[in-house]
Amino acid sequence: MSELDHLESLFDRVEYLQNLLVAQATGGTGDNSDYQTIRAELLGNPTVAQMIPRFVKTNRNLEQFWQFIKFEYGSYAERRQFLWQEFNPLLEFLEKDPSHPAQQSISEVLQNFDSESIHHAWTKALERKVRDPEGAITIARTILESVCKHILDEKGVEYNSTSIELSELYKLTAKELNMAPEQHNESIFKQILGGCSGIVNGLGTLRNKLGDAHGQGKRPVKPQARHAELAVNLAGTMSLFLISTYEANKT
Repeated sequence: MSELDHLESLFDRVEYLQNLLVAQATGGTGDNSDYQTIRAELLGNPTVAQMIPRFVKTNRNLEQFWQFIKFEYGSYAERRQFLWQEFNPLLEFLEKDPSHPAQQSISEVLQNFDSESIHHAWTKALERKVRDPEGAITIARTILESVCKHILDEKGVEYNSTSIELSELYKLTAKELNMAPEQHNESIFKQILGGCSGIVNGLGTLRNKLGDAHGQGKRPVKPQARHAELAVNLAGTMSLFLISTYEANKT
């Protein structure tokens, strides 16, 4: 098992990268595979890509990094100081939780709604968007499914918990919350609510095509971080809308 498997947060992984490079620059050795894995993760993350030290962008492996650092700074102390200074802005940024404001709102609502399972799944989806897009897409679908089931359970509505598709599950939930397009006369509301149904259907299809819940053929389609970002954000937004409507109906 790799050391990276124990590092859940991006902050921990960047700090590990910094320590790995310090070791490499001061007479020790670092894991080249870990370096390349974290480097690729950071370059693929649009939130932090611009804050990555330039030498990480230009040095694809530890051998290239060593050729850079040994001529740039002669002493171990200078190399340590350089690396600490270069990584400090990114680490400070990550330490302050750089979540998008919308993600923070969703996190707060999900935690209050069901902190034991749904919020935990949301946290895992956010963490895996870059390094495990397939897993994040699968979790995104699970989050929306869990919210629908939670609402239906609270309202005493029966459904097949083992084989029902997400689209059908959403239809039942939307009808209970007066969110089905056919329950409204205004064309703009019918259009918006119909779009919500389309989003849910798309998430279910995306999970089946790109998630890790099903086997792949000879030419598997590999999702990118941007696909996972879209799936997770859509699932979070729809979950927020469902929960807000459910809470409003209760009051």
